Amino acid sequence: MSEPPPATDAPIVIAVVRTGGIAGIRRRWQVEAGPDDAGEWIDLIDRCPWDQEAPTDTGADRFVWRIRARTPVERHERELPDSALDGPWRALVEAVRQAAAAKG
Repeated sequence: MSEPPPATDAPIVIAVVRTGGIAGIRRRWQVEAGPDDAGEWIDLIDRCPWDQEAPTDTGADRFVWRIRARTPVERHERELPDSALDGPWRALVEAVRQAAAAKG
């Protein structure tokens, strides 16, 4: 189980953890958005079906994604098998990964 995003003053914190795969290597990406970027991130967060039941077909050697999002008014957490990472989930994960890479 992964740790929660650290407490910060940023109004938006999104953490993505990918586990599994053949080597079982764990990867983590995080973005902390300030007020200037909050609208974009909240839009990405709100598009995700947080309450919809996800498939559980993780299978051997497949990735599992844990996504946590904190806004000033909500906290979300979801674990998804790789096969369910599409649509709004993929958009959110890719945005977090790109933002984390740009931050370097």
